[in-house]
Amino acid sequence: MDYLFIIVGLVLLVLGGDWLLKAAVGMSLRLNISKIVIGMTVVSFATSAPELIVSVKSAIDGFPDIALGNVVGSNIANIGLILGIVMIISKMQVDNSFFKIDWPAMMMSSLLLYGMLLFDGQISRIDGFILFGLIITFVIYLIKSNNNMDEVEIPLEETMKMYQVIGFLVIGGAALYGGSEFLIKGAVNVAHAFGVSDRVIAVTVVAIGTSIPELAASLIAAIKKESSISIGNVLGSNIFNILSVLGLSAIIHPIKLVDNRLLSFDIFWMLGFAFILLPLVYLPQKGFLDRKAGVILLAGYILFVYLTFA
Repeated sequence: MDYLFIIVGLVLLVLGGDWLLKAAVGMSLRLNISKIVIGMTVVSFATSAPELIVSVKSAIDGFPDIALGNVVGSNIANIGLILGIVMIISKMQVDNSFFKIDWPAMMMSSLLLYGMLLFDGQISRIDGFILFGLIITFVIYLIKSNNNMDEVEIPLEETMKMYQVIGFLVIGGAALYGGSEFLIKGAVNVAHAFGVSDRVIAVTVVAIGTSIPELAASLIAAIKKESSISIGNVLGSNIFNILSVLGLSAIIHPIKLVDNRLLSFDIFWMLGFAFILLPLVYLPQKGFLDRKAGVILLAGYILFVYLTFA
């Protein structure tokens, strides 16, 4: 039954995230908001909704390791699993924004998270305001500088009727809430049944589950040889996970570190995957991530999962 809870929870999170995205974009288009602004704000926040709901609900319900492990594990999976598989399927070109904005912002946000946890073993409400303040600053900077304009994809181009917007908003929100309930309950029960910690389930099963939308979109684009999915999309997701998901979660309910392995093991893997992208972009050909880089990342992720359960 617990496995059924996890499966149902994941399905509801994926569907809920998609419905919420349609509602958010539909509402934004009705309000005549610029598509560039929609892509950099509404779409980014909506696609982070599964991680946000799971982390907030976990923190409130007294499972801080799931709240924190979900984000750390998702960031590891985004690079090791998603980018690894995509690069094995299709060679990826890296543009200048990687060097100037995406990679530095991801590294700084990752190091900031590590510093906050190292300082007092928690992400306090004040830390949450700092993180969320930074994501607002980051988004404003992106909008003003108009970076990645060609990469912004707005789903649901046609203008939706208001009843459709409200309908998608209601069922999307309900699906996200219900999905988080099922997923957290199932994940905690499975962890206890197998004698592993909440952290182990969070950084693997829950993290991969909340990253399914990004994985599916990236795989489809890679198979179709489309250029719309770039490394910037994945790095942007990692930045939003730390600054907005953990920021908002901590504002609602401070997140205390319970399992020290999150600080002594998992977060170093997150930092390692973030850092290794820079040398991989330079070798063997600057500005490209090829199949060899993909194999390295995917092998690294498999090793991470193995050592997590070992």
